[in-house]
Amino acid sequence: MSHATIERGANQLHSLRSLLAGGLRLNVDLPLLLTILVITTIGFVVLYSAVDENTGLLLRQGVRFAVGVAAFVVLAQVPPRYLRTWTPWLFCGVFGLLLLVMIDGQVGNGAQRWLSLGVFSFQPSELMKLAVPLMVAWFMHERPLTPTLPQSLVLMLIVLVPALLIARQPDLGTALLVVAAGGFAILLTGISMRMISLVALVGLVTAPIGWQFMLDYQRARVLTFLNPESDPLGAGYNIIQSKIAIGSGGLFGKGWLNGTQAHLEFLPERSTDFIFAVMAEEFGLLGLLVLLALYLVLVGRGLYIAVGAQDTFTRLLAGSLSLTFFVYVFVNTGMVSGLLPIVGVPLPLVSAGGTSMVTLMAGFGMLAAISGRRKLLAP
Repeated sequence: MSHATIERGANQLHSLRSLLAGGLRLNVDLPLLLTILVITTIGFVVLYSAVDENTGLLLRQGVRFAVGVAAFVVLAQVPPRYLRTWTPWLFCGVFGLLLLVMIDGQVGNGAQRWLSLGVFSFQPSELMKLAVPLMVAWFMHERPLTPTLPQSLVLMLIVLVPALLIARQPDLGTALLVVAAGGFAILLTGISMRMISLVALVGLVTAPIGWQFMLDYQRARVLTFLNPESDPLGAGYNIIQSKIAIGSGGLFGKGWLNGTQAHLEFLPERSTDFIFAVMAEEFGLLGLLVLLALYLVLVGRGLYIAVGAQDTFTRLLAGSLSLTFFVYVFVNTGMVSGLLPIVGVPLPLVSAGGTSMVTLMAGFGMLAAISGRRKLLAP
């Protein structure tokens, strides 16, 4: 018996022992889960103040988080090879739901984004944040990196077609996040600088055309970003009040439940898009730095999992999910502080929300599954 055969048999025996041991406990990435729990706890504290101590709203958010934790735990047990097998069906299913939204979706606040299942409603567009990077990773799994020109065009279609459907709802914020999720997955394939430059050039050329297709309120948001004071009681009101809340918090904040901008109802959407401003007013700069540090820990853990992943599919998926989470934080904090136009992106794990919370936790569950598989195969 050769030395290679003996070594291979020993590795298989080690994997079997690890599998049997893993069957006795849940596969959860503790650093990932603990960081999520700390951020979510902070979120509940801030949300309690943002909703004027309304325990009913807080309870509903708790139920959503419980569903998200269940999604995290379940997906953490799924071997990545099964995720890869189911990916085309998942992508086609979510794409079909997007088409169904266009035909028979619920309308709210002037947008047709929701599907009703009787007991609850959900946004299929949120699921595309997972389906798109999954599909990109699936497409490149058995193909050599870097992608060829035809392969790059297919990848761009995988990303842009769902994003355009979502933008038509209209939901520009979610469409941009879908593009970010798929775009990061494509960048991680090692796409050439020539292709990146070509895409950037096409984007610049088509920007005036895109401006013509934007709705009036979307154009107003861009113009308000450039000059909020031009309409302080109209389009610029939200961002002006948000800046006042952030600035008035100072270094240490006014104290929990003592924020005036939120409790006197100057600050709009304070439990969702602008909850970062509520936290800034009550906990100050130091509180924000703690939250941002925890977000960086979460992103760093995701990238660490990506680096140690065992194949192309898991590396692309873990890397794109981690970087997209960073975009969530960057866009929300940027728009609330006036550095970016307002696009309606919630602060992850802190803002009130149903589908977005469950989608985030499902994505983290996939990261935990990839982490668990890496440990299982480690010598």
